[in-house]
Amino acid sequence: MPRFAYSGRTAAGEKTEGILEADSASDCASSLLKNSISPLDIRETGLAERRDAKDPKNIELSLFAPSVKAIDVQLFSRQLYTLMRSGVPILRSFNGLIESTSNAAFAHVIRSLKESLEAGRDLSTAMRQHPTAFSPFYIAMVRVGEATGRLDEIFLQMFNHLEFERETRSRIKEALRYPSFVLIAMVVAVAIINVFVIPAFAKVYAGMGAELPLMTKILMETSRLTITYGWYIVAIVFLSIMSFRLWKSSESGRLIWDRFKMRIPITGSIVLKSTLARFARTLSLSLKSGIPAAQALSVVAEVTDNAWVASRVEQMRNGIERGESVLRTAQTAAVFNPIVLQMIAVGEETGSIDELMQEVADMYEREVDYEIKTLAARIEPLIIVAMGGIVLVLALGVFLPMWDMGKHAIH
Repeated sequence: MPRFAYSGRTAAGEKTEGILEADSASDCASSLLKNSISPLDIRETGLAERRDAKDPKNIELSLFAPSVKAIDVQLFSRQLYTLMRSGVPILRSFNGLIESTSNAAFAHVIRSLKESLEAGRDLSTAMRQHPTAFSPFYIAMVRVGEATGRLDEIFLQMFNHLEFERETRSRIKEALRYPSFVLIAMVVAVAIINVFVIPAFAKVYAGMGAELPLMTKILMETSRLTITYGWYIVAIVFLSIMSFRLWKSSESGRLIWDRFKMRIPITGSIVLKSTLARFARTLSLSLKSGIPAAQALSVVAEVTDNAWVASRVEQMRNGIERGESVLRTAQTAAVFNPIVLQMIAVGEETGSIDELMQEVADMYEREVDYEIKTLAARIEPLIIVAMGGIVLVLALGVFLPMWDMGKHAIH
């Protein structure tokens, strides 16, 4: 498709220029007028194509630029909301965001969005070309904002949504940091003991020629197997991890694993409640934006990061399409507790299910926040028991023969 270099004036009288894709100069002028730009000069040019193909800066961008991060999209949403709320035209807003964005990769994405808007495309259509930056839910919400004329409110809602998810991930990582370090230290300590410490004691015990306790024999045999077949053990562990990841990435494997991880002691309830909080918040945002219930559930199923819960949501959508009530489909899904079902029933009767879904999301988020705060305290007793068990095994296996030798020496 030909490209046209243009210059014109915005509705505010400011001069602007750029490059636009169009079938003809008249189509280019129509696209500019659609975006409230009065064209002054339009001429066909191939400059943009040569620049994209040969400009070393663009090649450097594609090879060495950092990836787009979630925080970039979050700040983009907040800044765009503020600019649009202040009455700044969206194209002018993009110009400012391009200059202020520190991430070169995301600046490239914003520039691409601006060019697509200048070409007459919708913002949601332009965002669909960048799936690594914008999730399907984000794009769906922007599409709703375009249809309802509430795009600025949608960007504020998406900022709050992304902020909640970022804080949740951060709190989980913080809670698991200490247990992870302790677990790694325990594994390293056991490996060092097996490879270096126990063999040294084994030589001493071999010179004694005495009968060794069962625990000592087990430790010595474990050490021998670790030293003899250590690389094979590492290879088996590595292959097992890779096989598990491949199985988990399959459709059936992910469905089984996503259901199983919600039943794991201590962490399973956090996974379940955080998933349901995301479901309720996403459904609330969708319904508040005017999306029909069946279509809203389709959007929720796409963005839910748990395959099993997504399958339950799709089951709810199918039930609604058959004419069933939201309450009936929620009961059939067998995911929600009685309190949530009661709130859904009230919301359906009063027509305020979007507000009650927001309350459900807040309730789950408070429970997730509490469980994350107490996660480390609940894991610490398990760590202490595990460390005590290791110390006990080593004491019995390594020092029990020494005590026996001391008794024989005394007698």
